[in-house]
Amino acid sequence: MEETEEEKKDEADYKRLHSFPLIRHSDMPEEMRIETMELCVTACEKHATNNESAAKMIKETMDKKFGSSWHVVIGEGFGFEITHEVKNLLSPFFGGSLAVCVWKCS
Repeated sequence: MEETEEEKKDEADYKRLHSFPLIRHSDMPEEMRIETMELCVTACEKHATNNESAAKMIKETMDKKFGSSWHVVIGEGFGFEITHEVKNLLSPFFGGSLAVCVWKCS
């Protein structure tokens, strides 16, 4: 059975929607947020099958670039309640159901 043009368009829209990060919450300054998002996308794509390695890459890079005490959680289906420094929180979704939470707490 051949796909109709509408089905192809729906599939393309779905892939586009789930291949870009969707910021759930952030209080970071714009420049920091953009750099952090790019880092999260790079880490999640590079370590697509290993969330622990992706989290470690993000944490180590954030510690070097913005000072120590950054924390990172990556996964599916989890909740969280954290204490963080003001203007140091980013929580996006990536790849559909993969959530990333990056925060600094001294």
